[in-house]
Amino acid sequence: MPKAYDSKLPLGLSSSIIYVMSTIQHLLHIQHPIEKVFRAISTPEGLSSWYSRTEAFTAEEGATFKIYFGEMGFQFEVVEFIENKKIAWKCIEAAMPIAGHIMTYSLDENDGKTRVRFKHKGFETADDSMANMNFSSAKYLESLRQYCQTGNGEAFGSERYRI
Repeated sequence: MPKAYDSKLPLGLSSSIIYVMSTIQHLLHIQHPIEKVFRAISTPEGLSSWYSRTEAFTAEEGATFKIYFGEMGFQFEVVEFIENKKIAWKCIEAAMPIAGHIMTYSLDENDGKTRVRFKHKGFETADDSMANMNFSSAKYLESLRQYCQTGNGEAFGSERYRI
């Protein structure tokens, strides 16, 4: 259960309990066309090149797919899809306690580059698990940037993967 805070509401309204969820957020710029960055985050070939081995799927709302880190599989559902702008995945099955979490990639053009805003929502507390996911997210986002700009990502298990 997320942390609860007793909150006094303005204008004399009664107090209520507000649950606060923690969110990982990253922002980065990639010197690469937005359409190509979007393909890298929304196709099995792209994801397998910078993130980890991904089963075949067609990116559209409601589609499900699995990403594997070694033998550990995570199943996701595409919950939002706007071509060349946004894709969001909800974890629906995982070997770690992240079922229900939503990862969102939002893209726009900024000064001739593709700006990527990444959010990972669903953490009940800002604990060591969230800290580890935050570090891993940053590492894989840099792999995404390298893949888009040089053609060489550092996907899990690849020759270029850094432990």
